[in-house]
Amino acid sequence: MGISIWQLLIVLGIVVLLFGTKKLRNIGSDLGGAVRGFKKSMADEDQNQQKESLDQSKDGNVYEATSTESADKKTHS
Repeated sequence: MGISIWQLLIVLGIVVLLFGTKKLRNIGSDLGGAVRGFKKSMADEDQNQQKESLDQSKDGNVYEATSTESADKKTHS
């Protein structure tokens, strides 16, 4: 019940006749640019999330170090 290669070729031929090769090339390049932009924004978002989580973990380590230092000062006083 799948689509055969002949059916795909017929659909491709109709699309080429309707739009022409130049228009299809423009559509393909526009679609490629959109996909590249989407991937770039996803990669940027991942980098921002990693940077935020790294900053949060650094803040947590600083807090732990200061609380340990204050506990040491209390025991030595």
